[in-house]
Amino acid sequence: MRHCVSVKSICLDSVVLYTWVVPKLWNQTIEAHRAAVRDAILETTWALVAEHGLRSVTMSQIAKKTGIGRATLYKYFPDVEAILLAWHQRHVAGHLKHLAELRDQPGDARERLEAVLSAYALIQHKQRHATELAALLHRDEHVAQAQQHLTGIIRDLVKMATEAGDVRGDIVPDELASYCLCALAAASRLPSEAAVGRLVTVTLAGLRPLA
Repeated sequence: MRHCVSVKSICLDSVVLYTWVVPKLWNQTIEAHRAAVRDAILETTWALVAEHGLRSVTMSQIAKKTGIGRATLYKYFPDVEAILLAWHQRHVAGHLKHLAELRDQPGDARERLEAVLSAYALIQHKQRHATELAALLHRDEHVAQAQQHLTGIIRDLVKMATEAGDVRGDIVPDELASYCLCALAAASRLPSEAAVGRLVTVTLAGLRPLA
């Protein structure tokens, strides 16, 4: 009898353990799968729009190219515009993360400011969207929030560089940050990365302390 009771106890413990562990693993697997499908949808849509143009891409094309059914696609996004906005949000978040890492790296404030401005200028240079697509992507609310975040990254570095005597102190950091962003927006129209580098040099020259 003792043997039987012991076996039943072990079995019950195993069942309880199985009941608690498996749902957690199952949920993690489902979440990972959904994230992978979502990423595939975003990348496929962006590639199709880049190749064929915004108005030529349909949900059916996206589903077929991604390798999923239309019904599955609609569970993730209601239309092409929603997919593109999600792609852009992820894209912008990645850029902001990179710029924040440059801001926080070792080195004096002026060196880090130059690194951030150079990286931002290259980002602008590589963004060559069609006018229609740019209008769609930049009207979303998250763009304004991202712009505020970006301004804050540059403003913080300008303030530190000003305190160190490496940046002019007659203009407040907020205005100097806006100056940098406006000046480097021209990088999107320059023909080469070398030209972008020259633009960054000119922009930094405007930050130098007055003689």
